[in-house]
Amino acid sequence: MTVLDRPATYREVLSSSTFRVLFGSRSLAIAADTLRIVALSVLVYGITGSPLLGAITFGIGFLPQVIGSSLIGSLADRLPPRGLIVAGYAVECGSALALALAGLPVWASLLLVGVIACLTPVFGSASSRLIADVLTGDTYVLSRSLNSMMGSAAQLAGLGIGGIAVGALGPRHALLICAGCHLVAGLIVYIGLPRSAAPAPATGSVFRQSWQGNLRLLSDRSIRRLLFAQWLPAMFVTGAEALVIPYAAERGFPAGTTGFLLACVPVGMLSGNLAVGRLARPSTRERLVAPLIALCGAPLLAMSLGLPLLAVGALLAVTGCGFAYSLGLQRRFRDAVDESMRGQAFGLLSTGLMTLQGTGPGLFGTVAQFLQSGIAMACAGAATLATALWSWYALRRM
Repeated sequence: MTVLDRPATYREVLSSSTFRVLFGSRSLAIAADTLRIVALSVLVYGITGSPLLGAITFGIGFLPQVIGSSLIGSLADRLPPRGLIVAGYAVECGSALALALAGLPVWASLLLVGVIACLTPVFGSASSRLIADVLTGDTYVLSRSLNSMMGSAAQLAGLGIGGIAVGALGPRHALLICAGCHLVAGLIVYIGLPRSAAPAPATGSVFRQSWQGNLRLLSDRSIRRLLFAQWLPAMFVTGAEALVIPYAAERGFPAGTTGFLLACVPVGMLSGNLAVGRLARPSTRERLVAPLIALCGAPLLAMSLGLPLLAVGALLAVTGCGFAYSLGLQRRFRDAVDESMRGQAFGLLSTGLMTLQGTGPGLFGTVAQFLQSGIAMACAGAATLATALWSWYALRRM
């Protein structure tokens, strides 16, 4: 094993004070965002009694991110990252306070969340860019592994805390807790990070630079392949995950088992990221990209076979393990992007993931309208396997 191919350790990643600050503040913010989604969905449904508006509330923070990435994504490369990150948490805190205290009508609450979502790619990209600047090589790859595992854990914690807080305090008081968490996250960054210098001065319109920057990134064949290799499997698997509830109902599984099935994929994701991130050498991870994508898709093919509950849960956990494929792409993506565009590139990566993960459920949900949910999930698995084959071919030619 060469020195360059030696796997880094999580201890090496956490030895960076910058990463520790961003890791801790982001963990708190993700849990707070999840709490906000739960609380606001309950609040809107309680006011309107509309399942549709409740569902729209649940997803309103995702699709508007496309607008922000397209129009102002370049701000992540034009402004000092510490100030931008702190401003992001301050805006999230203020919006949560407004949702809790201002007595806004439903349309205004949804509009406020959508506007904040437009800004989210800029704030998140500034954090991703700063991590990419201070960590290199395999320590950077493992930082992405830690962030992925933490994101899953924080979402689960947010769901749990959100359910307890809403039940015990009501949705408006739960939103106050969300505001407090964002305030603490902002203070962690403000106190924990040194004042950062502004990037090289940029000229021209932010809107034009953002739009042209995204076109420039997507026109680069290597970057485009690395983006789609990360986007497509997540889109297809999320489409299958979204069908777990109707699938369980069609199969006649006992009431309450949907929670068990929904938890299997994130548990697999945590396990796969830990195993591949810690045990595999950097070169091995890059060779495993296509096989791990195939591991995401292959178990879904069996969803049309009428397997028992525990077998279905085990297969969903294996699907989650396959998400470790992204670790083999992180270093290549970071190195492929010009340093002056890193912030915008990470914003485009994140926005594409959010957008396509929002599209996948609609696509395979439509299939399930005409066929059984298990067959639609198997179709998602077949699409993932096709992506694995394409990734194997495309990445070899880079």
